[in-house]
Parts: sequence; structure tokens; C-alpha cells
Amino acid sequence: MFTAWTTGDIHGIGPEVILKSFQELDHNVCSPLAVGSAEALRYYNRTLDLGVTIAEFDSFRDLENDNGLAHDALPVISVAEPAGPLSPGAISPEAGHIAMKAIDTAARLCLEKRVRAMVTAPVHKEAIAQAGYANTGHTDFLAELCDVPNPIMLFHDQSSSLTIALATVHIPLLSVPGLIRSMDLESFLLRLSSSLQTDFNIDSPRIAVLGLNPHASDGGVIGSEEETVIAPCIEKLSENELIEGPFPADGFFGAGMFRNYDAVVAMYHDQGLLPFKVLSFETGINVTTGLPIVRTSPDHGTGFDIAGLGRASSRSFIEAAILAERIADNRAAKSKFKR
Repeated sequence: MFTAWTTGDIHGIGPEVILKSFQELDHNVCSPLAVGSAEALRYYNRTLDLGVTIAEFDSFRDLENDNGLAHDALPVISVAEPAGPLSPGAISPEAGHIAMKAIDTAARLCLEKRVRAMVTAPVHKEAIAQAGYANTGHTDFLAELCDVPNPIMLFHDQSSSLTIALATVHIPLLSVPGLIRSMDLESFLLRLSSSLQTDFNIDSPRIAVLGLNPHASDGGVIGSEEETVIAPCIEKLSENELIEGPFPADGFFGAGMFRNYDAVVAMYHDQGLLPFKVLSFETGINVTTGLPIVRTSPDHGTGFDIAGLGRASSRSFIEAAILAERIADNRAAKSKFKR
């Protein structure tokens, strides 16, 4: 069964890393189906002299009806094509439209169970906004499409044994304390635990929760959220769940305590992503948990500064592709067991 790989922003490194990943991955591990712009893939294939055989299709139905697809050919469903020459490194509403059209198509194929998972190459938020989309990121777009109000943005790296989930995502730092006080932190932690069990096959996941304030507020001296919100929630859940904290973020990562836990909950974006990218820049993976579909992506951006130069690394995308297959396998096994 195919796994959909979306081409991302066609002026970035997405098409390049897809082509390289297709060359380097064992096709017995996964069966990739690129979704997006076939012309962009042909352009980078030709420009970088990668030598990948590309087979273009207008729809999944056309692909299903094709009996002559070569084993070494990358099938591509063309959802939209650029009107003119590609401009690597340029912000373009046309590129933003193609990127989102690819995501929409791949997600619907997942929902229809025609593909088993989707792996998304990076998109550019400004290009997407210029294309007229209100949701300029994968997570919010997929949440609305799948009718899931609160999916969890999770970052995983197998090599460093580090998994970080974000309690709040892309919001101004000024808004974080109020959102932490008003959010249903208990539900968030329970959903995270459930996702770790289902998607990562961890029977009794151990979760560490970071504090919001410096030194986790030093007993209420520097802020009150730890004593009034975070600690009471952890204490309530710890009767049935392996949840501990709140921990001061600096000492927690400095001492390598993350190695003792299956996941770490960061209160805001940079609290979690800064240490993650320091420790896992080449191999980090972004996973959207809590959706009815499997979605992973490499933990890097569009790389406009190196687009079209042949310098993009495929390592993170390959790790994301392998993890998508593993999560799909875990979900299938759990579903079979429930029957």
C-alpha cells in the first residue's frame, strides 16, 4: 500500500529531498507516492542530475488502473502545476497553493484509506498566506480537515531518545501563561499518553512535564502557574498515569533527564524546540498525533537558501518516512487486536 509524500513548497528543498529519499530508501520498507507537482520533481531531477524515473498520473484512480508502473519509478499524482519557470528560493502564492493542494489531496487519500500514511515536505507560511489560506501550517489545516479540534504537535528523534510534545504551539509568548491557565491540561496529557501507547507501542508511557516559569517558579516566587495549574493536574493524573513534574527546563535538559522519559511536555514552542533542534537537528521528526490519519514530516524548513543547489540532506525526511510506516503498522496491529 502506498504512502503519500507531499512535495511541499516547490521553490524549496522539498522536491529534492523526496527524490533523494526515493533513491536511498528500501522500497520493501515503504511504497512512496509523491503528491504535488510533477513538473517540480522533473525540474530538480534534471537540474541536479539525480536520474529518478518519474511516472505522472492525474489521479489516484489513474494510478490504480495502471498495470505497467516500473518498480524503480516514482509515481506522482499531479494536483497542480506552475504556470511558468520555477524560481528556487522565491516566495510565491502559486507555490503556496500547490503545497496546500498536495496536503489536501494526500490527507483525503488517507481518510479514504487509499494510502496508509502521509509524509509532508516543508511548506512556507508566507507563501501559503499569499495564496489565500487561513490555516498556514500543516497541523491546523489537517485538524480542520479531519474535524479534530486539538491534535498534538510532537517532535521525535529515535537516535537521541528524545520526544517532545508542545502544550502550546505557534502563539505569541505573551499569550502563553493565559492559555496554560485556561487550557484543559488534563485532557492534553491523557491524549498524549494514549497516542504514545497507540502510535509508539509504549504500554505504560512515562511523561515529564516542564514548568512554565524559570526554575519552575521556585515554589511560587517566580510566577504561580506551577502551583495553581500544572502541579495539581500532575498530582491528579499520577494516580493512574506515569506523569512527573513540573521540572525546571534548563536543569532538566542540562542533566539529560529526558532520557528517563518516553515524552517531555514543553509549555511553549521554543522551550521544547530549542533543545530538540540542538540535539536532533539532522534526525528530528515532526508528528501530528490524535488525528485519524498518520502524518509525519522532517523537522526542518523549506531551505530557500540552498534550494536547487543539491545540498539538501534527505536524512530527516527518510527518518520521517520510516516512522510513518511504523506508526501505521502499530495502528493496524492495535486495530486488529481490538477485533
